[in-house]
Amino acid sequence: MRIATLALVVLLSYLPTFAQNAQASHAIQSPGGRLSLAFELTAAGEPTYRLALGAKQVVRASRLGLELKDVSGFTSGFVVERADTSEHDETWEPVWGEVKSIRNRYRELAVTLRQPANQNRTMLLRFRLYDDGLGFRYEIPQQAGLKYFTLSGERTEINLTDDHTAFWIPGDYDTNEYAYSTSKLSEVDATRGRAAEEISTRRIIGPHAVQTPLMLKSADGLYVNIHEAALVNYPAMHLEVDVKSSALTSHLVPDALGNKAYLQAPCTTPWRTIVASDRAPDVLASKLILNLNEPSE
Repeated sequence: MRIATLALVVLLSYLPTFAQNAQASHAIQSPGGRLSLAFELTAAGEPTYRLALGAKQVVRASRLGLELKDVSGFTSGFVVERADTSEHDETWEPVWGEVKSIRNRYRELAVTLRQPANQNRTMLLRFRLYDDGLGFRYEIPQQAGLKYFTLSGERTEINLTDDHTAFWIPGDYDTNEYAYSTSKLSEVDATRGRAAEEISTRRIIGPHAVQTPLMLKSADGLYVNIHEAALVNYPAMHLEVDVKSSALTSHLVPDALGNKAYLQAPCTTPWRTIVASDRAPDVLASKLILNLNEPSE
C-alpha cells in the first residue's frame, strides 16, 4: 500500500511538467501526409519548428522570433497560450496564369504565444502545411502597451540538414540582376569572382548573404526552395548563410536609419515559404506562393 501511495505521489509530482511539455509541443501533417511539421518551445521559451518530407528531414530545429527597437522583442520567454488546428480546401481561378484553376488545400496550426514576464504580450505563429511545402508568418494582435513599434530584425532560422548544392545570387540592397552561381552552401562567397564585378551599381550585404528565392538540392535528391509570399509594406528578405553549419538566417533590407519596418498592431508579416519535393518539376509546378498571396483586388 505504501509503495503504491509513493508511486502515486511521484507520478502526481511530474504531472505539471508533463502538462507543460505537452502544451509546448504540437505537430501536424499535410493533407496528403507527405510533409510533417513539429513546433515546440525551448527551455528558454524560444519558438522552434522542424519540417520533414516522409522520413527525410528537411529543416532541423530552427528558432523563430521578432526583434524590436528600444523594447524587448518577441524572441524568448514564451509559453503556449493556445494552439488551434484546422483544414482548408478550396479551388479558385486566377486572373491570368498557366492554369485555369488552383487548388488551395492545407492544414493549419496557429500557435498563440504569451510572454508572462513581459506584460503578458502575445504573438501568434501561423503555419500552413501543403503537400508541396510550408508557409508561416508572424501575427501581432491588438494588445495593451504595444500599438506602434519598430522592427529591428527578424529571427527566422532555416537550419538545413547538410551542405546542399545551392543556386544563388548575392544578397544586395540595390539589384538582383546577377547571373546565378552554383556551389555548395559552404562555398558561398558573394565578394569573389564574377558575382562581385558584373554589375556597376551594387551594394552586396556580405560574403555569405544570398537573395531569395534560394534553390537547393541535397545529395540524396531532395529539392528545396526558400522564398516569401504576400510581401506588402515590409522589407524584402535575404538570407545569411552559416557556411559551417548550413544554417540560414533571415536578413531584412533596412531603411536609411537601419530600421527594418514600422508596424502598428494588429499586423502580420509576409509568409516565409519552404517548398520541398524529391522531384524537381514539382518545385516549378508549385502554386504555394500564389495560394499564400492575398486575393487579387
